[in-house]
Amino acid sequence: MKKSSFFALFFFAYTIVFAQNEKNISVQAAFKKEIEKISKNDKIQKAFEIIQELEPTGIKELIELTQIPAPPFQEQKRAEHFKIMLETAGIDSIWIDEVGNVLALRKGTGNGKTVLIDAHLDTVFPIETDVTVKMKGDTLYAPGIGDNTRGLSMMLSILKSMNRASIRTESDILFAGTVGEEGLGDLRGIKNIFKQGAKKIDSHIAIDGGDITRVVTSGLGSLRYKVTFNGPGGHSFGAFGLANPHHAMGKAIDYFSTVASDFVSSGPKTTFNVGRIGGGTSVNSIPFETWIEVDMRSLSPEKLIGIEKILKEQMTKALNDYNTSVKNGPKLSLNFEKIGERPSGVQEDTLPIIQRVAAANELFNRLARIGAGSTNSNIPISLGIPSITIGRGGNSGNSHSLNEWWINEKGDEAIKFGLLLLVAEAGLSK
Repeated sequence: MKKSSFFALFFFAYTIVFAQNEKNISVQAAFKKEIEKISKNDKIQKAFEIIQELEPTGIKELIELTQIPAPPFQEQKRAEHFKIMLETAGIDSIWIDEVGNVLALRKGTGNGKTVLIDAHLDTVFPIETDVTVKMKGDTLYAPGIGDNTRGLSMMLSILKSMNRASIRTESDILFAGTVGEEGLGDLRGIKNIFKQGAKKIDSHIAIDGGDITRVVTSGLGSLRYKVTFNGPGGHSFGAFGLANPHHAMGKAIDYFSTVASDFVSSGPKTTFNVGRIGGGTSVNSIPFETWIEVDMRSLSPEKLIGIEKILKEQMTKALNDYNTSVKNGPKLSLNFEKIGERPSGVQEDTLPIIQRVAAANELFNRLARIGAGSTNSNIPISLGIPSITIGRGGNSGNSHSLNEWWINEKGDEAIKFGLLLLVAEAGLSK
């Protein structure tokens, strides 16, 4: 399978996950009135006009950022460029933290609260990937053009429009370009922002997705492990009888799959998958190691803990059972390495930030569809801090593939939507 086809299937699978969990919600009258009142404010209306005027600049900035490669753990160059862009737009203070997040503080009038808005800096593509933006008609093509570089350019336009329209908010606003959202980045950027002892964040908005009607309000938790069986290795004929990690792993996967299948058959939806297998040097060699990578997911923290326990118990049981049959040489050993952890969490539909995003959608004649996803919102949601992930707008496709594309179809609408939601959450100051 071609790499582009693989990534397209990955994105399709993500879309299916969201669609299976999404639902519409009713909006309380108080929040409809709040959003409508803010939208009619003269400064907000001025900001909407400025957003329209900024469209050509926003596209230019989108192209600039897209053409700076930024795989997880290699986001530094893009971070430095984004920092300069935020400084130019106008911000009270700005810095890059110890893990590489770009953090820019816009001070409020002083209610003591802080609202965080972020888009992630990293993309899924290796550093050597050609990320040159190509335009065909009105369509921009490049790996990462949508996910999530568009989110970064959207934040810049929101900040500029607020500054030029002289919009002040009651709460402080922390704009962030975060690292490590994708893959084995394991949400390291957002985890650092919410770590114990860090600046208190009262609510959070992430920009990461497509249509503005799709809103992530629940964190789909996941645990990922690399499990390795180790042995002495040897010649397939001359050393026959030595412990064989591949043979043991076959037993282990069967044990795990059998018990795990029964465990996930009831209760909140929980899944498991052995996604990768590796090890061995040649067809005529007894391997010295066998490894698998396992992905386990659930909206329920308790179910995640349960299936993690099953994985460890069944792998250990298979090791012990296999080792009883080893007649020659040393027995196998077992190693567990946690390679990913995204905590889960569910929020009530009545939460103000969720009501506001639904009301803002109605203002734009849309109907919000809320659901679960695996995004930066997982971390604050798991900590009981209100958080949502909203879309970056426009029209896009082939996310996570080499032929990813984005069209600026009503892209300004998503920026206006994001501005309105942010100001409502932070409180419009008189």
